[in-house]
Amino acid sequence: MARKEHVSETPATAMLKAAKVAFTEHPYEYLEHGGAQHSAEVLGHDPYAVVKTLIMEDEKARPLVVLMHGNRKVSTKNLARQIGAKSVAPCQPEVANRHSGYLVGGTSPFGTRKAMPVYIEETILALPRILINGGRRGYLVGIEPRVCVELLDAKPVQCALAE
Repeated sequence: MARKEHVSETPATAMLKAAKVAFTEHPYEYLEHGGAQHSAEVLGHDPYAVVKTLIMEDEKARPLVVLMHGNRKVSTKNLARQIGAKSVAPCQPEVANRHSGYLVGGTSPFGTRKAMPVYIEETILALPRILINGGRRGYLVGIEPRVCVELLDAKPVQCALAE
């Protein structure tokens, strides 16, 4: 496992290590509101393979996690229909922070404070490797996308919209 700079352990990396998942570490200079497009650019990766972790909620304010390509938006209508909800909307940042235990911009689907259902855009599973947040702003980990299904029981959905 190649390491340029070790980033101190997070609940996400602790979960990956406990499950014996091989991952690479990709620290970068965090930019407020830069998102997956910024991290992909500074790390020299395709934003399609940089996966963002979005904390959303259904009409009953039940939280859920959506994993989406860095250069795609979520069709909340399509997502709601596929998961049997009336509606789905992004959580306010402070609510997302409470549910996940992470700060928005550093949210990982691994090691969240609260167990939440996880949905993954189906096309992500066709990629050989993805970069996904490792539990801190400015820190991504490289993994095989199937890890999301194996460790998080992520359900594939089709809800991507072009940005």
